[in-house]
Amino acid sequence: MSIQLASVSKSFDAHKALNSVSLSIEDGTFFVVLGPSGCGKSTLLRAIAGLEPVDAGEIKLSGQAVAGKGLHLPPEQRQVGVVFQSYALWPHMNVAANVAFPLETAGETRSAVAARVAECLETVALTPFRQRKPAELSGGQRQRVALARCLAQGARTVLMDEPLANLDPHLRSTMEEELAAFHRASGATTLFITHDQREAMALADKVAVMWDGSILQADDPDTLYRRPNSKKVAGFIGRSTLVPVDVLRVENGEAQVRFGNVIAVVDCPDQTVSGPATLLLRPEHLVLATGTSGFEATVERTIYRGGYWEVFVRLEGLSQPLLMVLHRKAEPGELLQLDILRGWVLPE
Repeated sequence: MSIQLASVSKSFDAHKALNSVSLSIEDGTFFVVLGPSGCGKSTLLRAIAGLEPVDAGEIKLSGQAVAGKGLHLPPEQRQVGVVFQSYALWPHMNVAANVAFPLETAGETRSAVAARVAECLETVALTPFRQRKPAELSGGQRQRVALARCLAQGARTVLMDEPLANLDPHLRSTMEEELAAFHRASGATTLFITHDQREAMALADKVAVMWDGSILQADDPDTLYRRPNSKKVAGFIGRSTLVPVDVLRVENGEAQVRFGNVIAVVDCPDQTVSGPATLLLRPEHLVLATGTSGFEATVERTIYRGGYWEVFVRLEGLSQPLLMVLHRKAEPGELLQLDILRGWVLPE
């Protein structure tokens, strides 16, 4: 099921939770909406699910309008399943009964229910646990029960509202793999809400960065990381340093820039022009120079991260330190000879 939102807005009193949001999510995509708490992510999910009416704009599922002016299709008619943080399982029912519940309430025959439950439990690898109660399952297994229930009710789209938030950090990477496997096995269009950029990058085919009710940028994870379209997105995604520079010349997608006593050639958008700009430098863009090339920088402080060090270096003529990564220890005050590999001039 594809999802289209066109200029969708929703306010709660004076607070605009959704501010003219437009998105297009292709059928079968694992799409992540990423943003800080309170930015409108959950409101967006609830609007798509039909749990929250919208004030303006239109929502379509597979081309059919489900929300718009004078229209609000109820949740049960949208073929959308929702997985909340709590998983919302019936504690007195076993796994099979939890998965069967939406089918039974829809009036399906006993044989049809049994066949569908078996199919869905097999999809999420829970067949051996069909007789267990939720209290006898791990957090990850309970999540898979919730996913199987979404499949059982015929959900062509699965909406997940921060489903990993209640898990211990050491379990999250395991559950990321399980969610990716579930998506491959089910083929369902998946909308995943999170404030954790690591989760977003690990899972998504495409990520939308949301801020104050608006979508700032929607792209594949690699493009979002390497070529953010604003300072806000650049600062939110990954570790970086934003450096004021002068663009000296532009040619074939490259810009020659100057900051402090450094001149470097970096990547830039097509619309870049000469003059003041902002350069995004990721830690991997700064490397130790070979031979006598490059420029000098002084180590200000280091942080050991297990197998590598984050190193903050100070350049002459630059007000803030630059962040880089080294696989050897560096001492404060040490003089390093560095080069810049690429970098990205932010669009104005």
